[in-house]
Amino acid sequence: RRQVSFYSGDINSFEYAPTGDKIYFTAEVKTDTAPSDLYPDLPLSNAKIYDDLMARHWNHWHDYAFSHIFTARYKEGTVTEIRDIMPGEQWDATLSPYFEPQEIAWSPDGKYIAYTSKKLKGKEYAVSTNSDIYLYSLETGATENLTEGMPGYDRNPVFSPDGKKLLWTSMATPGYEADKDRLFLIDLLTREKTYLTEQFGQSVSNMVWSRDGSKIYFISGIKATFQVYEMDPATRTIRQITSGPHDYTSLALAGDVLVGTRMSIRMAPEIFSIRPSDGTETQLSFVNKNIYDNIPMGEVRERWVKTTDGKNMLVWVIYPPDFDSTKTYPALLYCQGGPQSAVSQFFSFRWNFQIMAANGYIVVAPNRRGLPTFGQEWNDQIAGDYGGQNMKDYLSAIDNVSKEPYVDASRLGCVGASYGGYSVFWLAGHHNKRFKAFIAHCGIFNLESKYASTEELWFPNHDLGGPPWKNPKPASYRFSPHLYVENWDTPILIITGGNDFRIPYTESLQAFTAARLRNLPARLLFFPEESHFVLKPQNSILWQREFFGWLDKYVKRHNQ
Repeated sequence: RRQVSFYSGDINSFEYAPTGDKIYFTAEVKTDTAPSDLYPDLPLSNAKIYDDLMARHWNHWHDYAFSHIFTARYKEGTVTEIRDIMPGEQWDATLSPYFEPQEIAWSPDGKYIAYTSKKLKGKEYAVSTNSDIYLYSLETGATENLTEGMPGYDRNPVFSPDGKKLLWTSMATPGYEADKDRLFLIDLLTREKTYLTEQFGQSVSNMVWSRDGSKIYFISGIKATFQVYEMDPATRTIRQITSGPHDYTSLALAGDVLVGTRMSIRMAPEIFSIRPSDGTETQLSFVNKNIYDNIPMGEVRERWVKTTDGKNMLVWVIYPPDFDSTKTYPALLYCQGGPQSAVSQFFSFRWNFQIMAANGYIVVAPNRRGLPTFGQEWNDQIAGDYGGQNMKDYLSAIDNVSKEPYVDASRLGCVGASYGGYSVFWLAGHHNKRFKAFIAHCGIFNLESKYASTEELWFPNHDLGGPPWKNPKPASYRFSPHLYVENWDTPILIITGGNDFRIPYTESLQAFTAARLRNLPARLLFFPEESHFVLKPQNSILWQREFFGWLDKYVKRHNQ
C-alpha cells in the first residue's frame, strides 16, 4: 500500500480513466467570500453571512466552498499534473447534497469527462431543478453543455463502448423532481439527441451498455419492485429481464453477464448475477447467511385493496415471524415519505419492517396515491392534494386489513417519517379514533412555516402551487395539519434532528407544543447532531427503543 496523491485538501471521490493513465477526483474548493475574508482582524468569530438562498442544504451550512472535479496524470503509482476543470466556478459537481459518483463518467479513450452540474446560485438554484450534462475535453480544456435548453433534471451520463454516444436520464418538467426519468442518447459526432423511452411509461436508472454497444440494460420500477430491463437502441424495443418480489439497486457488466445488488423486505442487499438471455439470477454473495440461518423472517404478502375511488392499490403486509392465524395481533399503518417515493421491496436499516413484525406487529405498507412504479398519473396525483385521496388510500388499507380475524382493530398504530410524518400529523386530526398511538419522525406540521424554512423551494412550488403569500393563496394550504389540532385526541411521539434542513426541527417543536397544550400524552425525541435521517449507531439504537417503547405502551398493551 502506498500514497499516490499529495493534494493539500480532502479528496471525496475518484476514478481511474479506462486507459489507466489518468484519474479524476472531486474536492472542495473555496471560491466564495467568507466572513473571515471580510473581517480578518476577528479570527475567533464563527459568524456566517449570506446574501442569497441556499445558505444551508440538507444537513450542512454553505461553507463558501464548492465541489470541483480535478484531473491528473497517473503513472507508476504517482499522480501529477493536477488540474481543476472548473476553475473559479461557484457551483458543485456533482449535485449537492449527495454528490453521487455516477454523475461523472470517463470516455473510453480517457479524452473526455461528462459530468452533471446545476450551474445556478442562490434563489435561482433554490427554485430550479435545471441541472445539465457537461462535456469536458482534457486536450483543449473546453467545456460544452450538452443539454442546453432542457429545463428539468439531466443526470447520470454513460458513454457507449466506442465513445461515440452518451446516455443520460432527463426529466421534462421544470421544478418537478419526481417526474418521469426519461432515457436520452446523444450522438457525440453530430450532437443529435434521441428520446429512447418515449413509448415506455416508466422511469429509468442505472444504465449499462453491452460490450458491443448493441444493447442497453437499466433498472426500472414496476408495481412496487425494481427490475432489470434490456433495450435495443436501434429499434427502441424493451424487454423485462427479471421479475419477482425484490429490488435491484445497482447494475454493472461483467463479461457476458450482469452483476447487481438485490434486496427485498426479507433480505438486506446481496450481489447477484443475471444472465440477460433468459433472466437467470444467481446469488453470488452470502454476507448475512449466518444471521438469516438463526433469525426467522416474517412473511411478506402482496394484497390488493380497493380504494374509495374504485382503484386497485398494492399493499405490502408483513407478518410476525411466528404468525398464527388463530391469534390476534396489533397492527401498524406505515406512511411513506417522499411523498413520491416507492414502498417497494426495500430493506431499510432505519425503518425496518422485519423488526416491526418481530416485535409482534402486523405491518401494513400501502402504495398510496403519489407513489411511483404504478404509472405517472398515479404518481402525479398527489400534487396539490396532500390531505386528499392519498389519505383516503391509507385509511382504506388499514380498514381492509383490520377486518381480518387475526388483527385486533382496537390496537392500531400509525407511523411515518418526512411526508410520512406529515401524514401522521394529518391523520391525527382525521382518523376518527382508529389509532391508539402515533409516531411522527421529521414531519411537516405547518405547511406555511415549512415553506419559508426549507431549502429546495422547487419542491413546495410544484406540490403546493407556490408560497402561502401568493395571491390568491394556493388551495393546497388547506391541507396543513396545524389547522386540525383541535381534533387531536391520541398519544403521539415526535422525533426530529437538529441538522435537518429539509424539514427543520421547528416543525416538530410546533407539533409537540400543540399536543401538550391539548393535554395529550406526548414525547419529543430530539437528536441535536442528526439530520433528516438518524445515522449514528447508538442514536439509532435509542431511536428503536423509544419507537417500540411508545408503541408497546399505547398500542400493544392497550386493554391488557
